[in-house]
Amino acid sequence: MQAERPLWTPSREFIDQTPMKAFIAWCEQRFSKSFADYDAFHAWSISQRGDFWTAVWEHCGVIGEKGSRALIHGDRMLEARFFPDATLNFAENLLRNTGSGDALIFRGEDKARSRMSFDELRALVSRLQQALKTAGIGKGDRVAAMMPNMPETVALMLAAASIGAIWSSCSPDFGEQGVLDRFGQIEPKLFIACDGYWYAGKLQDVSAKVQAVSKKLGVPVLIVPYAGDADGVAASLGNGKTLSAFIEPFAEKPLEFVALPFSHPLYILFSSGTTGVPKCIVHSAGGTLLQHLKEHRFHCGLREGERLFYFTTCGWMMWNWLVSGLALGATLCLFDGSPFHPDGNVLFDYASNEKFAVFGTSAKYIDAVRKGGFTPASTHDLSSLRLMTSTGSPLSPEGFSFVYEGIKADIQLASISGGTDIVSCFVLGNPLKPVWRGEIQGPGLGLAIDVWNDDGQPVRREKGELVCTKAFPSMPVMFWNDPAGAKYKAAYFERFDNIWCHGDFAEWTEHGGIIIHGRSDATLNPGGVRIGTAEIYNQVEQMDEIAEAICIGQDWDDDVRVVLFVRLAKGRELTEDLVKAIKTKIRTGASPRHVPAKIIAVADIPRTKSGKIVELAVREVVHGRPVKNKEALANPEALDLYANLPELQN
Repeated sequence: MQAERPLWTPSREFIDQTPMKAFIAWCEQRFSKSFADYDAFHAWSISQRGDFWTAVWEHCGVIGEKGSRALIHGDRMLEARFFPDATLNFAENLLRNTGSGDALIFRGEDKARSRMSFDELRALVSRLQQALKTAGIGKGDRVAAMMPNMPETVALMLAAASIGAIWSSCSPDFGEQGVLDRFGQIEPKLFIACDGYWYAGKLQDVSAKVQAVSKKLGVPVLIVPYAGDADGVAASLGNGKTLSAFIEPFAEKPLEFVALPFSHPLYILFSSGTTGVPKCIVHSAGGTLLQHLKEHRFHCGLREGERLFYFTTCGWMMWNWLVSGLALGATLCLFDGSPFHPDGNVLFDYASNEKFAVFGTSAKYIDAVRKGGFTPASTHDLSSLRLMTSTGSPLSPEGFSFVYEGIKADIQLASISGGTDIVSCFVLGNPLKPVWRGEIQGPGLGLAIDVWNDDGQPVRREKGELVCTKAFPSMPVMFWNDPAGAKYKAAYFERFDNIWCHGDFAEWTEHGGIIIHGRSDATLNPGGVRIGTAEIYNQVEQMDEIAEAICIGQDWDDDVRVVLFVRLAKGRELTEDLVKAIKTKIRTGASPRHVPAKIIAVADIPRTKSGKIVELAVREVVHGRPVKNKEALANPEALDLYANLPELQN
């Protein structure tokens, strides 16, 4: 049921101070236009993409040579090229600030904390840059890192990008095979790893994993000290060096930046890999920079000197998104470890102490804070916090309400969605518009987002496929090891010709916002009617008895029946009364079609390293089919809980 009033409405004073408002005025003057409102500006941004992305470049002061052409072959998704004559360096744009102000602030649970100024960051990048060159690493070479979200990781990425190398990273909690499934495909010239890390207060030893991975990759290894014995780990490798030994011969000198084409590869990111070996998605320096500048500056309103935080690991694209905040002179607040150690206040303590302006996290985290009984609004000074963003999965309407009731009443809450595929967002926040309960505020500037039905027709107030109908700069350059582009084309362009089909089941709202109902390949089809799994989670996870849930469709009697697995709150049991209450909640809150045929209690729910529940993997196990890549999961042993369940045999 639609909320009658928005949860938050920007004041006139707030709007007048936003970078978005200033950018619209700047574009009106630059292009002799007059925009009646934001929607008119968005329409112009997709009808005149060359002018719009030129405006982003110029207004944000991108360092580089723009060239004369902004877009060629713009009507053909796979052939479109933005700024084909341009040259720039990604690292140069992120290292534009100097001085003693904080560039990076770091917390490693309650075990580590540090600060790094802009000058200190530039000095470290200078020494790393020289060391990488001396090691024979240059343009197009891959540098692969299994690292915590710590300052040295940011510096290493910037050093690699400064010389035209391609950066790829994962978090140190990946298993040996999970690391090799990713880095083995891209054949790096250097492997970087930490000597250990902290999680939930416990030291996690990675020495055996580093030895095994380095042996199979067969390349030099750089060991970064954090929680273990860097000297010992490096000495155990035939080709290992510590970070200090790697940069010891080099003193700081002026940074050098290689001028590279706009489309030069910057990052290789990986799909979750739960249905097979992960896809290696290659993103460009120029596309990533422009898209992130647009999102940070205009959609998030980020200003120089503000504190930007995202709870992420180096194996999630939000890390890549976070580090781009340096390009606007923001201070990045990094965190590694458990967000509930020593308790659920730890991130809000951090936010209060360091005065976050932007707090980014996942929908699952917000729900866990709510169910944990934490109310930061009454326990923390969050006066500096003006924007909270949520992604990873759809944020429930109850999650929206909790942010305003339990975290902060006067805050813009931006549920955002996009992904690894575009290293950014398709739909996200808008500081000029209200926040409505359960809704993403709208599409990103320059992105021709729509919702189509199975016949390829745009639909309103009806569920369908989230599509993008025009090319945009942060489309992948290619997939690695996909010379003919067959895998790339199959991933996004098989459903509709010349249209990016993102794989999200979505719906426009009456306010011009978007609701994501779940992944298209996880939708349920009882009686041939498509149902998004998020619609069921939104009902069930309101209940105090339920910690979390996962829902699949089971093939049954020539149809599909809905099966709901629930992880119960501590001390609860799945009684007949609770089963009845769950069904009633879903029937009244969603519809009779959403009511599960079976409700089963489980001790754990499998998820990816970035915290996303894996409906497809559970569906495969229930049907007795093998799960192709368990290494992509944080808790693969949980899948065993779903095999050969007697409750699903009748």
